[in-house]
Amino acid sequence: MFYQPGTTDHGLPYDPFKACVVPRPIGWMSTKSPSGVSNLAPFSQMMNLTFDPPFVAFSANQTADGSRKDTVRNIEATGHFVWNLATYPLREAVNITAEQVPYGVDEFERANLTKEAATLVNVDMVKESPVKFECVYHSTTRLPGNPPMGTVDIIIGRVVGVHVADGVIDERGRINVARTQPIARLGYYEYAVIRETFEMVIPGAGSKDVLSGLEGSSKANREKFDKGNQEGGVAEGEGNKNKD
Repeated sequence: MFYQPGTTDHGLPYDPFKACVVPRPIGWMSTKSPSGVSNLAPFSQMMNLTFDPPFVAFSANQTADGSRKDTVRNIEATGHFVWNLATYPLREAVNITAEQVPYGVDEFERANLTKEAATLVNVDMVKESPVKFECVYHSTTRLPGNPPMGTVDIIIGRVVGVHVADGVIDERGRINVARTQPIARLGYYEYAVIRETFEMVIPGAGSKDVLSGLEGSSKANREKFDKGNQEGGVAEGEGNKNKD
């Protein structure tokens, strides 16, 4: 099968595009309106961008009436948001918060979730979620699309605070996926829950630098940078001394 999106018909009863890019992390984003009303909504087009400093991004299509999502409006107005890990035990609450309701409705209350104050940003977090990122708004990239829902706002934020429940950290000091049970978006109306993992190391990635990069260790990255500066300073000093 081959088709050109928006030009030729794929001939299937359901559009296959989103079902091809799976699984997708869920950006369960909490925000607060300028008047102080909490908002919570899931977005299935979300990812981390880099690790030192950490940035995340998610995209929000316009609504069926062509308006921008409440989450986007709140983030741009206040400059803050929180990513909450969507988990299997919280799946029904995630689904409830996906419903589009009038602006100003508190989704925490609709989904019977507990609010937890963030440490660095003025946004409520989902207390029941085991992992949360406090984020500061960085920028919006708006991609034009076909009306009414095709246009999308891509929100980028810098992670300034990370909350991890002690109970999901194992004896190796790693987050245990089987304990968090994150859910991911698939195609159509399908989701997946992650309980099993396997490890692979890239062939030839035996050096500490490569492995720390794969891990996403900001500490190792900065130590590498500081070491390079120190060695560079010594080399320059020695070079000047020899010339004298």
